[in-house]
Amino acid sequence: MDKDLFYIYQIKQGDITVFSQLIDKYKDMVFNLAFQITKNREDAEEVSQDAFVKVYNSLHNFKGTSKFSTWLYSIVYNTAISKMRKKHIDTVDIDSKSYSIEDNQETGLLLKQKEQKEYINYALSKLNPDDRAIVILYYLESKNINEIAEVTSMTANNIKIKLFRARKLMHSKLKTLLSNEISTIL
Repeated sequence: MDKDLFYIYQIKQGDITVFSQLIDKYKDMVFNLAFQITKNREDAEEVSQDAFVKVYNSLHNFKGTSKFSTWLYSIVYNTAISKMRKKHIDTVDIDSKSYSIEDNQETGLLLKQKEQKEYINYALSKLNPDDRAIVILYYLESKNINEIAEVTSMTANNIKIKLFRARKLMHSKLKTLLSNEISTIL
């Protein structure tokens, strides 16, 4: 029996203390997904907490036909999207730390990776919350199209179209940003 299913079985039998095992196992994943969608630490913490409460209250509805993690992703996704729709904001989360450039390759590589992350965060921030979540689930959380469809309650074809459009929009935003940066450098 899968460990998650074992925990769920125990919880359904009345041993609610076991729920902490599921929280410990998934808390980082839940927070990371919530943060990627909300782009705000406080909102992500609130979404995480709300999602775990929803999971606990709805655990009796979990039938085990899909993986628990997929079901959990679905709850986190929907909770975060609902929060974003209520707030009607779109923020950019670009790390503002500065690094001094040293004459070694490791620092140069770290700077390049940091710049790439900033560019990707910028492009992601230009997507609407639904599209941003789909891109994150696909590329950062390595979920396949069918898993994303299950999480978002969209069709697999709709997910493919949204991924295509999101990649195209991100490409356009990055192309504009980078061409502006090149012109300011030269």
